[in-house]
Amino acid sequence: MTALLLYVELAVATGVVLAPGWLLARALGVKSFSASLGWSLALVFGALAVTFALGSTLNPTLALLGIAAVAALAIRYARGWPSTASVPGRVRAFGWGALVGILLWWVAPTVQGDGLFHLARARKLLELDELSLDRVSEFADGSLHPGYAFPLWHGFLALIARISGTDPEQVVVHLPSILAPLAVVVAYEVGWALFRRTWAAGAVAGAQVAMICFAPGQGGAYVFLALPATSSRQLLVPAALALALEAVRSPSAGLFASTAAAGLVLAVVHPTYALFLWIPFLGFLAVRALWARADVRAGLVALGALVVPAALFMLWLLPVVRDTRSVSPDADELRRAFEQYRGQLDVRSDTVYSLAAEVFTRSGPVAIAALLLIPLAGFAARRRWSAYVVGGSLAVFAVMLIPFLFTALADLVSISQARRAAGFLPFAFAFAGGLGVLSKLLGRLLLPLALVAGVALQVAYPGDFEYVLEDTAPAWIVWFAVAGGVVALVVGVVRRRPPLEAPAALAAALFLTPVVFVGLLHWDRAPTPPNATLSPGLVDAVRTNVSTGSIVYSDQETSYRLAALAPVFIAVAPPGHVADTEKNRPYERARDARRFLRTGDLAILERYGAEYLVVDRRRLKRDFDLPVIYEDERFVLYRLPPRG
Repeated sequence: MTALLLYVELAVATGVVLAPGWLLARALGVKSFSASLGWSLALVFGALAVTFALGSTLNPTLALLGIAAVAALAIRYARGWPSTASVPGRVRAFGWGALVGILLWWVAPTVQGDGLFHLARARKLLELDELSLDRVSEFADGSLHPGYAFPLWHGFLALIARISGTDPEQVVVHLPSILAPLAVVVAYEVGWALFRRTWAAGAVAGAQVAMICFAPGQGGAYVFLALPATSSRQLLVPAALALALEAVRSPSAGLFASTAAAGLVLAVVHPTYALFLWIPFLGFLAVRALWARADVRAGLVALGALVVPAALFMLWLLPVVRDTRSVSPDADELRRAFEQYRGQLDVRSDTVYSLAAEVFTRSGPVAIAALLLIPLAGFAARRRWSAYVVGGSLAVFAVMLIPFLFTALADLVSISQARRAAGFLPFAFAFAGGLGVLSKLLGRLLLPLALVAGVALQVAYPGDFEYVLEDTAPAWIVWFAVAGGVVALVVGVVRRRPPLEAPAALAAALFLTPVVFVGLLHWDRAPTPPNATLSPGLVDAVRTNVSTGSIVYSDQETSYRLAALAPVFIAVAPPGHVADTEKNRPYERARDARRFLRTGDLAILERYGAEYLVVDRRRLKRDFDLPVIYEDERFVLYRLPPRG
């Protein structure tokens, strides 16, 4: 299959899955991609829920989506399309996003790490019969994952694979090229919803893409847009926020309903991100009420639309969360987390810790500039963007940097998740708004200053994107932003003069140019780790000779990859990729796997109900007196005798 044909097939399939939501959003009078995305995934959520209740395949899911599309069309003919204004400049944003997507195609990495976890779930949804929530887990006798208990995003991937006729692995690898334009558009839409200026909306989208895609090199997080954590952060969060802000500005039943749909699907795809979004939005509403005595009623209704559906889903999720060891961790789990996230936490004791301030600067020049520009928001205090920058920033700073608040959040969602809330600081809004204030103050002098600042920050602090932080910008930048945010809050209370603001599109482009340029210099595909692949022959043998839903035993790494490449269950996986629940017992499973490698005791396999055994000769140099189904230089696939 040629790259062009695959691109077209993925684009068409994605359009087909999103079409029912687009039709429904238009029928409700909401003309934005954010609403289309929210309603599309809400419809997929409902269709999958029915599929799981029936214990069927994806066929009913597709049929229900078709029915939803027909129903939306019927509403269209009954009511006509409600007349609504579209977002100006959105087509341009889509064009730039399409260019980013084409660039991503050439640096798309192989599926590794967490991607294998998500690929395994998408493949089971696509290929297994009698689907249920439990049937998409990695273990036949395991429990649901608290972050992905309902596989909504995995269902989205599986539907695209089904419609396009493409293997799910290719969907995970190359779908980011299709989703990139959509990510740029929703970033643009949220900028428009907050600023109501096309230049500012463009600056917001540009800052977001530069910070997330170009600054890290190799496509940054954008190459993982097919994974739920990245897609929820770069697609669903800005979509939900754009709808909520529009509802605050222009309240309507269609907008509130669309906000609720987006809030729900965000909670389903990544529950903690829904919770994190509430933090800056609450700060925004509080500061907006303090400064302008405005948007209180509409803001509370919009907040309710974000919170209530998500909270109901989280209530259903609560038993799964309570069964997870990393939530409300004991002393051993805390010590493990402190070691794993060394450099990202400021630990005073086992009960007193917070996020390290330097984490806020890790994304490089755009994040640093945004932090330094936060105080200027006080000079535009009557504008909504200013209230979001000041209120949202101070709310996030408080939760991340005050130990008892951060500890409470970590107990609720785990340390691993809590540290990610730092990314919900409104960097892109602060960047665009701050430049607008500087443009009014400095005029054309801002243009050379923006270019020089972009070059200087790129050279001095290009960003630290490694797992363990080693070379971040100094913490004083963050504390300056905190103090500046407090001063801006006071200035906004006492200042009654008109907002200081002027267009700064060119200044934003000049600042971002060095970031994008350096990112393009490092625009290459991330190398595949050695020994991180299975032989094509083994994969083909498992798909051909092992019935779907069978249990295959192997070492941790081989098992983890097998589950992603074939619709089978496994008995062990790397503990870091498994929810630590009572049924999953990831560390006990890992100990048993090591014991099997050491002893070759087949009783271990029998205890896990294994039907097949795959041996990686690089890890286990032992032959077994079992029927051989497949053999190559590295791998052997055995059939185990029936139990009993």
